[in-house]
Amino acid sequence: MKPMPQVALANGEGTVVCEHCFLAETMFARLRGLLGRSGLSSGEGMLLRPAASVHTAFMRFTIDVVFLDREDRVMKVAADLRPWRAAACRGARTVLELPAGEAARQGLGPGVSLTQVWRNEPASRPRPQAPASARPS
Repeated sequence: MKPMPQVALANGEGTVVCEHCFLAETMFARLRGLLGRSGLSSGEGMLLRPAASVHTAFMRFTIDVVFLDREDRVMKVAADLRPWRAAACRGARTVLELPAGEAARQGLGPGVSLTQVWRNEPASRPRPQAPASARPS
């Protein structure tokens, strides 16, 4: 499976609130989400865009779900969402999934603005090239 890009998110004061945030921007990446993982470490998260709702069907751990508007301001936090539950927020454009309790530890609540600090694209595998003697001249 192709590795996902990562971003780091900081609040309006410049404090990093999610250092290793996996970016799920394709339909398949959003569908897979955190399935198959046993948990998230502090500093890890997943940013799903576009998204206004999530479910935790088939997940094995509890998460905090932070709903963001189009300017990446927090609209709502669904704290401690257990497996086999769902959460939604009308008007949300992006969803940030964090380890349970992390939203409160980072001070994330309605009105807090988030900014992308950096983005890391996974290295793609180099395509094999034919030996020079086999290349057409």
